[in-house]
Amino acid sequence: MLGPVVVGVDGSPSSLAAVEVAAREAERRGVGLRLTHAIGRGAGGTPPGAAPWDPDGAAGRARMNSVLRAAEGRARREVPGLTISRDVLVGEPAAVLECAGRDAALTVVGSGPSRHRGLPRPSVGRLLGARGRGPVLVVRGRPARGGPVVLVDGGAPADRAAAEFAFAEAAGRGTELVVLTPRGGHPHSGRAMAPDLRTAYPDVAVRPRRVRGGTGRTLAEVSAGAQLVVVPARPRTSVLGAVPHATAGWSALRHAHCPVALVPTTAR
Repeated sequence: MLGPVVVGVDGSPSSLAAVEVAAREAERRGVGLRLTHAIGRGAGGTPPGAAPWDPDGAAGRARMNSVLRAAEGRARREVPGLTISRDVLVGEPAAVLECAGRDAALTVVGSGPSRHRGLPRPSVGRLLGARGRGPVLVVRGRPARGGPVVLVDGGAPADRAAAEFAFAEAAGRGTELVVLTPRGGHPHSGRAMAPDLRTAYPDVAVRPRRVRGGTGRTLAEVSAGAQLVVVPARPRTSVLGAVPHATAGWSALRHAHCPVALVPTTAR
């Protein structure tokens, strides 16, 4: 049985847009929606939004309740009758969403960058793609109604989970699947061309396209007319805070004009 769709909520316009998308995704999958708000601890263990002289955290609770009420209102306007639950968890947002999303059908986040002590950090979507165990949908741009699902397929065995996800999305949306293959790769050699996937999804038309020029430029061009870009997330980390280096997934988060699904190699 599929778990709920989990969405990160912080009250920003980006996260509220993600709530609307998450509500539609939950309806499409026939599951509930779980609104998740993370409270990071500041100096001295005081959550942001709560004054140090407010020992019972009344100000912080009021802000949290306001944020979650607004998010729930957005979701119910989008999909009336949807089953919605709320969670307030303490911790760094990406770590909280990673844990909350382990049994989720999908984890949805906005595309805005996170911040820590005034310094910009990689977006929660990037961090989740590097650490997560399930698919992560990063809401950005504007999906083209009736456009294809685009899969960035490097042809590696580890890309199988992304190919399966992309086929399922194309079938559920009633659209074709465009498969981007890297320069030098054969346009019919990727995992998306596996015979069993073609058999399992006979109604999905597959159109291969080879990347020409830079990957970012090609993604920008193709995604402008797409509903969704699906990318296998093979995380690589640096020694400075486990921040992922540039890969096709991170390039998609920079250049795509529509939502991007990051599917880790460990995705179910």
